[in-house]
Amino acid sequence: MKEIRNPELLQKWAAAQKRRSRTIGFVPTMGALHEGHLSLVRAAKKENDLVTASIFVNPAQFGPKEDLKKYPRPIQRDRELLRKAGVDIVFLPSAKTMYPEGFSLSIDPGPVGRILCGKFRPGHFAGVATVVAKLFNMAQPDKAYFGAKDYQQCVVIKNLVRGLDFDLQVKILPTIREKDGLAMSSRNIYLDSGERQRARAISQTLFWVRSQILSGRRDILKIKRQAIARLKPAVDRIQYFEIADPENLKSLGRYQLRMVVLTACLVGKTRLIDNVIMSGH
Repeated sequence: MKEIRNPELLQKWAAAQKRRSRTIGFVPTMGALHEGHLSLVRAAKKENDLVTASIFVNPAQFGPKEDLKKYPRPIQRDRELLRKAGVDIVFLPSAKTMYPEGFSLSIDPGPVGRILCGKFRPGHFAGVATVVAKLFNMAQPDKAYFGAKDYQQCVVIKNLVRGLDFDLQVKILPTIREKDGLAMSSRNIYLDSGERQRARAISQTLFWVRSQILSGRRDILKIKRQAIARLKPAVDRIQYFEIADPENLKSLGRYQLRMVVLTACLVGKTRLIDNVIMSGH
């Protein structure tokens, strides 16, 4: 595995591979890797000749009161996991490299970036869209891989690729979960044992909604009210709980064939997000 820190070197490497007609799969990460990230790497390896992964804790997507400083950065462990997973190139830029002095550009993700998580984290998805656009231009991938756990982010990135005509395919892979159903997340390490137990209610409530709809219920608003009532006692705060259209994330008041159920909750001081996607029944 080769390490690159300079964007121009990454671009030159990618251009050389394309001249040889080699395909590149790209897995952008913020590090603190877990099985969810590694599942993306394995998919990228299966579908491409070469795999590039990036590790960059992007300051532009953290708000002033968020956990940028304490965000986990086990860089040696991450390098070793990527090496064992068969990554060809790991890109390790610094904040100064990504945002040199005088950098002032920002990509507006549009309405989908201002609802749900965007409502509680203003500017977050502008930071995501901007850094992902830069990483795509640097890594020049044929396919880029993301986890469905960050569903709203996936919608923002698919819109970005369509809207700015990036010549690549966005691949969304299923959420990887712990044995008890909790969605894998780099922030799970913040939970103490009691919080970890309570956090299970998030996925349990989402699965309950799915089971209700698959059993034939169509009273979406009532299901949503009941789900919130089930979840409320277990968590410290529900920021949102929505049953939405999977394309534009607009809240639904009635059943349709394809839906996504999304929530963001605080357990202790840790903010956790999760979702389940449903297609027709």
